[in-house]
Amino acid sequence: MPQINLPMEGSCRCGEVRVKISAAPMITMACHCKGCQKMTASAFSCSAAMPTAGFEVTAGEPVIGGAHGDGIHHYHCPRCKSWIFTRMVGMEWFVNLRATMLDDATWFAPFVETYTSTKFSWAETGARHGYPEFPPLDAFEGLMKEFAEWDSSTVMNTKT
Repeated sequence: MPQINLPMEGSCRCGEVRVKISAAPMITMACHCKGCQKMTASAFSCSAAMPTAGFEVTAGEPVIGGAHGDGIHHYHCPRCKSWIFTRMVGMEWFVNLRATMLDDATWFAPFVETYTSTKFSWAETGARHGYPEFPPLDAFEGLMKEFAEWDSSTVMNTKT
């Protein structure tokens, strides 16, 4: 797994909403779905699935925006509109944090890429696993175990 110094803080672009993580991510991802492309104005979004107990909003009041269907809540800064994190109804045990909101995201490397069926042909992430949509739910346990043992330096060509 990529080396990360905890606790770590971050914020939206303007700094009004601040977050803190005190636990290592369970898995990191890049999502190429059309929604993520539009919400990031880029080829994909970068996220880290964090255990809820290891994530907190320390300043500001994020608002729900960027509707993606029932039960998926994307939280944004009310001032600068940065997309900070996502929570899903029925999956309260994790928060999907936009990794680039952290003050230091140099440790981030996607382990899984999703929605490769809609990715731009030139968009390469170096992710170890790719799925045309989301991985099947029964694959996540194995993916998270493999992620915990993963050395991202083999992908990123850096020392961790």
